Amino acid sequence: MSADSAPINLTSHFLIAMPGLSDALFGRSVVFMCEHSERGALGLVINKPSDIVLSRLFEKVDLPMGREDLANQPVFQGGPVQTERGFVLHEAIDTGEGGEGESVYASTLSIPGGLEMTTSKDVLEAMASGAGPRKVFVTLGYASWGEGQLESEITENSWLTVEADPSLIFDAPVDERYDRAMALLGLQSWMLSPDAGHA
Repeated sequence: MSADSAPINLTSHFLIAMPGLSDALFGRSVVFMCEHSERGALGLVINKPSDIVLSRLFEKVDLPMGREDLANQPVFQGGPVQTERGFVLHEAIDTGEGGEGESVYASTLSIPGGLEMTTSKDVLEAMASGAGPRKVFVTLGYASWGEGQLESEITENSWLTVEADPSLIFDAPVDERYDRAMALLGLQSWMLSPDAGHA
């Protein structure tokens, strides 16, 4: 493989939907990329809240909500795949034992840049007992792309990409996340509007 065709790796990046993308789920969406390799890509939409809050999700899985700080946080629509399954994006937990790369939870994907995505129930159990990661972002479902699919969508100008800023995921108001992600590129959505320039 020549250097000019080296594969792009968008792990720990945001995909920002171009204003012309009118898909119901992906229109005006910001996707945090958890994994990207030549086999495909996996990400979580960070700005499409569902009508469920975390306390309700905990009721559904028969766990008490031990974290009042998170009780009213929305559960997000992470994408169209496995929408009945929970995905918890959180800060990496330091095990304190120098076990580099070892997660506290049973099923965790370590993401370069200091975040982890956990799919096992033990992270919810930790939160139920009042512990667990300080900052969490919970989705039902995820977005995925097969081999080469994301690259071709980027070539077709469906997505902009920028290195992710975790504060956007955990701290920014939901309705500002799209514009703030655009601002990371020095852009505003009106600059790219398909209707721009037509009086």
